[in-house]
Amino acid sequence: MQAQILAPAAVLVVWSIIMLFWMASVRLPALKKAGIDLGARPGGRGQDLEGQVDPRANWPAHNYAHLMEQPTLFYAAVVILAIAGSGALDVLAAWIYVVLRIIHSIWQSTVNKVPVRFTIFILATFALLFLGVRAFVATVLADPSALPV
Repeated sequence: MQAQILAPAAVLVVWSIIMLFWMASVRLPALKKAGIDLGARPGGRGQDLEGQVDPRANWPAHNYAHLMEQPTLFYAAVVILAIAGSGALDVLAAWIYVVLRIIHSIWQSTVNKVPVRFTIFILATFALLFLGVRAFVATVLADPSALPV
C-alpha cells in the first residue's frame, strides 16, 4: 500500500471536524440570539433554521454538509489508489483537491460570493476527476497477470 496518497485524505478528515466545531461555534450563539430553544424542538434539523437565524450563521453548516458530499468520492478514489498504486501526480492532485476544499470552506463560511465559490469548487472537481480516472485506470485496466498470487 502507498500511504502518501492517504495523507491528504487524513487532512480533509481533520478539516471536516474543524468545520463541525466552527459550525457549532457560530450556530449555537445565533440560536440563543434568535431565542430558539433546542430542547423545545424535538426532531429538528439544521435545515429548519433557514430563515430563523442570520443567514451568515448557516454558512459554516452549509459548508459542513458539502464536506459530507463530494469528498466521499475523494476518499474512495484515494483508497483505491493507495491499494492499486499511486504516482506522484496522484498525490499532487489529492493535495490540490484538499487545499481547494479548505479554501472553499473558508470562502463559503466567511465571504460566500457564489461566483468565486463555484470557481473553487470546479477546480477541486477537476482534481477529483483526475483522481477518479486514475483510480479507474488502476483497477479496470489493470493487468491481472501482474498481480501477486
